[in-house]
Amino acid sequence: MPAPRPSAATKPVRWAADAVSALREGARVRLDYSAQSLWRVDRLIEEIRREGAPYAAVETVLRGLGAYAGEVVVRQAGAEWWTSGGEHWVRTPDGRLWDPVDEARRCFAGDGSLRLLCRDATGAVRR
Repeated sequence: MPAPRPSAATKPVRWAADAVSALREGARVRLDYSAQSLWRVDRLIEEIRREGAPYAAVETVLRGLGAYAGEVVVRQAGAEWWTSGGEHWVRTPDGRLWDPVDEARRCFAGDGSLRLLCRDATGAVRR
């Protein structure tokens, strides 16, 4: 039986699951928590940005997609969620902290990539 997840994971895991469910139901997009699925997530955020949606209208979606990317890193790298002051980060086994929720916001601003964050975070573990 797997060990219980730390309480810091509660909110981001729920946000990620909500995003996966909403995309499956609304956009017929299936996300499987693989690193490859982050290509699709980056493209989805780019499409939302190109449509000119105001940030306030997509803030919850971006939080969910960022949490999804963080959960991909957690699963791929044996990382864990950390929280402080209402912010959530992923800590990889090498002690580095990653902020996938903020990276989703950066993607929306045209200056970020959840796929590259995952590559960097999981690559740091493999070295």
